[in-house]
Amino acid sequence: MKKSFRPWTVAAFLIFALALGFTGGTAATAADENVRMALVKQSTLEEILQRGELRVGFEAGYVPFEMTDKKGNFVGFDIDMAKAMAKAMGVKFVPLNTAWDGIIPALLTKKFDIIMSGMTITQERNLKVNFCDPYIVVGQTILLNKKHEGTVKSYKDLNDPKYIVTSKLGTTGEQAVKRMIPKATYKSFETETEAALEVVNGKADAYVYDQPNCVVFMAEQGKGKLVFLDEPFTYEPLAWAVRKGDPDFINWLNNFLRQYKNDGRYEVLYNKWIKSTDWYANVK
Repeated sequence: MKKSFRPWTVAAFLIFALALGFTGGTAATAADENVRMALVKQSTLEEILQRGELRVGFEAGYVPFEMTDKKGNFVGFDIDMAKAMAKAMGVKFVPLNTAWDGIIPALLTKKFDIIMSGMTITQERNLKVNFCDPYIVVGQTILLNKKHEGTVKSYKDLNDPKYIVTSKLGTTGEQAVKRMIPKATYKSFETETEAALEVVNGKADAYVYDQPNCVVFMAEQGKGKLVFLDEPFTYEPLAWAVRKGDPDFINWLNNFLRQYKNDGRYEVLYNKWIKSTDWYANVK
């Protein structure tokens, strides 16, 4: 009498055969390698090294992070760090000044490799781009017209329609005003300087913006005209933005930042651009 196959034996054989068809053999190995190589080729880091250029997107005018000096050169906290990054890669630094409202679309369409422009990490932006680890934490502060000294002591006191509050269009300063001072009369401007000068000239009551920017403007143009409410009322980590789906690039950037922050270079940079205003005369 012939012996019959037991059901579990047949099932095991079929599973083994299917496994071979999908994952085994030379063809499958070659396919896996092709997928792996395709992913490597998609890395922005590889593109930068092959091109020999690091293309950095930013908007000049955000003091003291990215500005233009009297000779027309781009200078600032972010610019110096971008140059150090390019040097670490062994490639050329290529600065690309871009309007703020189009800076994320420009990144997504590969006009440049990375945004280094004092960009605050927000959940809304994070839906479109990936962020590296924060390289500095700032918050919104207030430059107040001198006539309100002693009357307005915090952002809460500005929550009244009688107060005109300014900031820059499309920034977290604008978002902070709308979210935390909703009753104030808000006016937006294309640049930080325009928004701050509105307060200096008495056409507005308060300017809301990132602490480093307010520190510089107060030191250079606010004496006797403005009151600086320097206690930040928001938490805002600034970070570099890159396109989604590129873990190799983010890994390299985070390791670069970690090294830069711990070998003394970051402290020098911070003292140069954040703690001091000696550079200001060169960018007027």
